[in-house]
Amino acid sequence: MSYVAAVCGKGAEVNQVKEQLLQSNPVLEAFGNAKTVRNDNSSRFGKYMDIEFDFKGDPLGGVISNFLVKKFRILKHKGERNFHVFYQLLSGASEELLNKLKLERDFSKYNYLSLDSAKVNGVDDAANFRTVRNAMQIVGFMDHEAESVLAVVAAVLKLGNIEFKPESRVNGLDESKIKDKNELKEICELTGIDQSVLERAFSFRTVEAKQEKVSTTLNVAQAYYARDALAKNLYSRLFSWLVNRINESIKAQTKVRKKVMGVLDIYGFEIFEDNSFEQFIINYCNEKLQQIFIELTLKEEQEEYIREDIEWTHIDYFNNAIICDLIENNTNGILAMLDEECLRPGTVTDETFLEKLNQVCATHQHFESRMSKCSRFLNDTSLPHSCFRIQHYAGKVLYQVEGFVDKNNDLLYRDLSQAMWKASHALIKSLFPEGNPAKINLKRPPTAGSQFKASVATLMKNLQTKNPNYIRCIKPNDKKAAHIFTEALVCHQIRYLGLLENVRVRRAGYAFRQAYEPCLERYKMLCKQTWPHWKGPARSGVEVLFNELEIPVEEYSFGRSKIFIRNPRTLFKLEDLRKQRLEDLATLIQKIYRGWKCRTHFLLMKKSQIVIAAWYRRYAQQKRYQQTKSSALVIQSYIRGWKARKILRELKHQKRCKEAVTTIAAYWHGTQARRELRRLKEEARNKHAIAVIWAYWLGSKARRELKRLKEEARRKHAVAVIWAYWLGLKVRREYRKFFRANAGKKIYEFTLQRIVQKYFLEMKNKMPSLSPIDKNWPSRPYLFLDSTHKELKRIFHLWRCKKYRDQFTDQQKLIYEEKLEASELFKDKKALYPSSVGQPFQGAYLEINKNPKYKKLKDAIEEKIIIAESCRLGPCSSNLNV
Repeated sequence: MSYVAAVCGKGAEVNQVKEQLLQSNPVLEAFGNAKTVRNDNSSRFGKYMDIEFDFKGDPLGGVISNFLVKKFRILKHKGERNFHVFYQLLSGASEELLNKLKLERDFSKYNYLSLDSAKVNGVDDAANFRTVRNAMQIVGFMDHEAESVLAVVAAVLKLGNIEFKPESRVNGLDESKIKDKNELKEICELTGIDQSVLERAFSFRTVEAKQEKVSTTLNVAQAYYARDALAKNLYSRLFSWLVNRINESIKAQTKVRKKVMGVLDIYGFEIFEDNSFEQFIINYCNEKLQQIFIELTLKEEQEEYIREDIEWTHIDYFNNAIICDLIENNTNGILAMLDEECLRPGTVTDETFLEKLNQVCATHQHFESRMSKCSRFLNDTSLPHSCFRIQHYAGKVLYQVEGFVDKNNDLLYRDLSQAMWKASHALIKSLFPEGNPAKINLKRPPTAGSQFKASVATLMKNLQTKNPNYIRCIKPNDKKAAHIFTEALVCHQIRYLGLLENVRVRRAGYAFRQAYEPCLERYKMLCKQTWPHWKGPARSGVEVLFNELEIPVEEYSFGRSKIFIRNPRTLFKLEDLRKQRLEDLATLIQKIYRGWKCRTHFLLMKKSQIVIAAWYRRYAQQKRYQQTKSSALVIQSYIRGWKARKILRELKHQKRCKEAVTTIAAYWHGTQARRELRRLKEEARNKHAIAVIWAYWLGSKARRELKRLKEEARRKHAVAVIWAYWLGLKVRREYRKFFRANAGKKIYEFTLQRIVQKYFLEMKNKMPSLSPIDKNWPSRPYLFLDSTHKELKRIFHLWRCKKYRDQFTDQQKLIYEEKLEASELFKDKKALYPSSVGQPFQGAYLEINKNPKYKKLKDAIEEKIIIAESCRLGPCSSNLNV
């Protein structure tokens, strides 16, 4: 798996799929592997994984199939450990998690764990637990799913601590009772099961037959069997659920065409001192795998040579089909007889099963039993009476018949299934669907042997559809140590694996064979006659190809539909030639491609040049137009300037003419005045000589001063007018290109309008409160808005006063009128008047209308009467004062 992940492609999605496929292994190893006497990490289950790839060779997903996890390992095994997950959970879980699962870190607290091999050198269970939790998260387990799985594991551990004691009932039957109900209580809290329901399931068994129900008590042995059966089934079903859950995460999400590579990892052949039902079914699976190995490598290859008319000398080999038939035959096979014995009514024991084997299989050459009719084993002291021996392809294995029937039955009482289905724990409830009372099935569940046989048949059928490649693992020694090579052990493994026969067949035969069509298709580029297309039969094309390459005749043979190549060196030579030819063809393709690319690039550059030229011509014309336009604007500005100067000169001339007329008129008026003066002088020379002279003198002086002032004013005015015209001309020259005619007035009006608009918007946000006595008012932003600002303040004050008055009712208006009259009387005359302004009148609280003095005064006086209240020391009395 690591190799496949290393050689595959890269990418975020591909890396995620590879990571999920890789991380599924630590999870399955934690729940399915255990330490045995021969291996510290031995697979206690069979695993077959189909890895799916796309056309690029990148993994898309996978599907895992498991074959019968060895749930009997849940029970205690001497010298071996239980499944890894139990030790990892107790070693690596936090104190909070252990308290939540009601577990303790001490291994000795649990009966299902072996203490003599609890610790393994070089194995850190705590670190492995963290690795498993991280792998579950990567694969896609949600937090609540992981917690549910660990809760089931904890429940299995605590099931082993339940112990029973015998009790006698009134009717004389034995009954079992739980010694310490604290463990049962904690299990029920973990699983969400009613304690009374589970306790009854451990003490009673209900048997249903058609319309009848019979409830019987369980003795101590039966209670322990029920406990262990529940623990085994709970763990086995949890493992199957884990595999299905992992499959949901790693399955391919796309529906594109894909290639599949299957990886089979299954327990190897087992020969122990004490071999039981588990070793029997494991060795049966290995026999089937060896059979398919023989069929696909030795038998199929030799039959292919004969079928293709290749000259061949047959090589003998051992065919283990007879052993497979001994175990799986539907009529007289060992598994069939075991199932028949389990289903047979009456007393069924392991001894009756062995007797039946001795009757049916006594004459079989690979079956040995001391109790059989065959006399050759009667004196064999190495074969105990309660055992039978099978001569497997890997050697003889002695099986103890004790426990075969019970382990094959693998019976879980219906009461326990129903109790599990009633759990509030969602995962546990889903593991026992048969416990649903609405789906009661009275059929007997299939035996463990028949289940395993069906799984092996499915596996064999799947392997037959694949092109197999074998990795044979040779164990160098039994000490689990490095650098030690036990020659006898290695030779034994090579012999029973059939490797010697396989090597002899390979040496005597042909290393490579291929059909003519794919062979010609692969190597046709090596010959000019077959390249690029061969129009004749494929075999003729291959013959022409090999003759052209001058390959020796003894190195290959022509079959009916395939060509056979004897030496791998010949195949390597063909591959080297093909590689060199592919390089030459690649160079040719590159040359043609580069030529095409250059032509395409040239045409693209030519097209681009035409486009660029068109755009440049457009740009040049636009630029020329802009230059012409700017020149016209300059000429227009000079013409406008000349016209303005001409108008200025005309205005100046008109002004000088007006000034000249004024001067001439002044001189004319002066002449007339002097003439009149002379006349007056002549007339009043005698009478008013002095006065006339003095008046003339003052008039002359005043005229001279007036003339001087007028001349000075004319000079100043002329300078101001000329300077204003000059500044105007300069500004107009500077900004004439930005504005149209009469733009100044419009800009002024627009600016003024914007200032007023801004002023009103700011006033909207700065308005004072609506209280009439609030004297706050925003400051004036612009000087020219002073009158507007004051008028707006006056209008706003009048409006809020009106709003305030509109709120008054008629009664309130009367009260305020009384307040005004009181103000006229007491303001600036009474010390307490300011504090009484805010207090409303309370009406006639003195009941003055009932006072006789008031009535008398009211009838005598038509004006209003003012009443004052006074208090004296001692008793308080009211006096009426007018």
